[in-house]
Parts: sequence; C-alpha cells; structure tokens
Amino acid sequence: MILVRVVNRSHHPFPAYASPGAAGLDLRANLPNGVLIAPFARQLIPTGLFLELPLGYEGQVRPRSGLAAEAGITVLNSPGTIDSDYRGEIKVLLANLSNNAYAVTDGDRIAQLVIAAYEKAEFLAVDELSNTDRGVGGFGHSGKR
Repeated sequence: MILVRVVNRSHHPFPAYASPGAAGLDLRANLPNGVLIAPFARQLIPTGLFLELPLGYEGQVRPRSGLAAEAGITVLNSPGTIDSDYRGEIKVLLANLSNNAYAVTDGDRIAQLVIAAYEKAEFLAVDELSNTDRGVGGFGHSGKR
C-alpha cells in the first residue's frame, strides 16, 4: 500500500475502492451545474481532486465498464496518465459514443483511477534485434480464430 497525498476541493468523499478486490477507485464529477454531452461529442469533466503521487507511480484514468456498456460513455486517451509531478486538478475527458445525449451531474461516478508502479527505460542503439517466431507480424497477423 502506498500513501497518496490528496487535496479535495469538491464536496464529495475521497475516491474509494468499491470492493476489497477492486483495482480502481471511482472518480466523481465535480460540477456545480450538470453538463450534457451530445452524441459523438466530448467533454472535460472536473473532479475537484489534486494528487501528489510518489515518484515511480502514475495514475491511470480508465472508463467505467457499466457506463461504457449501458450508455456508450468512455474516457478518451484511455488510459489517461497522471504523472507523479503533475499538481493540477484531475479532469476526465469523457466521450459519448452513442446516438443519444448523455447528462453528467454533480457526484456521478464518471471514471476509475488505478495507481500503478512504472519502470523507467533506457534505450540502446543496435543494428538489429533478436529473432522471434512472430517476427514482424502486426495487426491481425494471427487470424480470426
């Protein structure tokens, strides 16, 4: 377990895990007035939360599966990354992929936040890479079945 410092400028509780096995914490909309997201439009939704993540960790903002399945609402650039040195408000870029307008109201659970450790990489210039069975096979290389 890691400690994440939080400034909460919303009137909602801190993000919480919905169950003991949950990986993501629910993020809530912090809106004095609701917003309507038109079909195939996007809207940046504030949460009122400001985080201080430890070095070596990131926050991943991900869609809520029920919201995606039931209403066609997803998070663009998903997962969105919150870097450990970012100190601004956490905002969620929601997209409406349905044919119907979608209302977001204050306190709605709009996304989930997963805190994850990451590794830094160092690149080494080489003339060739090792061979594998897959090789250069890309999109769809393994067929449908």
